[in-house]
Amino acid sequence: MPTRTPPVTLALLVANILAYLLQMALHDAQSLSLTVPFALWPLGPSPYGDVPGFQPWQLVTYAFLHGSMQHIVFNMLALWMFGGAVEDVLGARPFALYYFVCVIGAALTQLAVMHFFPNGYFPTLGASGGVFGLLLAYGLMFPNNKILLYFAIPIPARLFVILYGILELFLGVTGTQAGVAHFAHLGGLAFGFVLLEYWRGKLPWKPRRRLMV
Repeated sequence: MPTRTPPVTLALLVANILAYLLQMALHDAQSLSLTVPFALWPLGPSPYGDVPGFQPWQLVTYAFLHGSMQHIVFNMLALWMFGGAVEDVLGARPFALYYFVCVIGAALTQLAVMHFFPNGYFPTLGASGGVFGLLLAYGLMFPNNKILLYFAIPIPARLFVILYGILELFLGVTGTQAGVAHFAHLGGLAFGFVLLEYWRGKLPWKPRRRLMV
């Protein structure tokens, strides 16, 4: 775990917490007032008159909204645990780019799944896509560091990422955990992996400056 919180990770933590507090403050006055314009809605026309449906800014804004206290606590704990270490390796600007690529990649993946396999018209929200990207980066950068599975069983970070990815794929394909955007999580992992491989110079398109990650 980081002994200090670097600037971008700290800014993301503060922004998410403030957004959640605003959600809670506005909930009594106007139900789900932030969710309607800023959560990620499926592509296509909305069946509800008071819901405008998908808008481009939702590719980013959905990641600052959360559905419950447990939801935001879990995501912010993971963001703090893995984000600080990854930001220390990448630097502030590449870290910010990486995080938002994972967020947008998760959103695009979720939109595709909702479009081709529709199962109702409902919003997606939460920082999990970005957090899963950070988890992947942490596993690649610190493969032998121990992560506590169920807060009790220490396993290497690389193995933790692999097992978590397999679990997310299983839950997404079988639909055994309704209400959780498992394919968005996998999208964050996938887009994060592609960006890291690009920065490492392992793709046909080479970066101007390789990052040692």
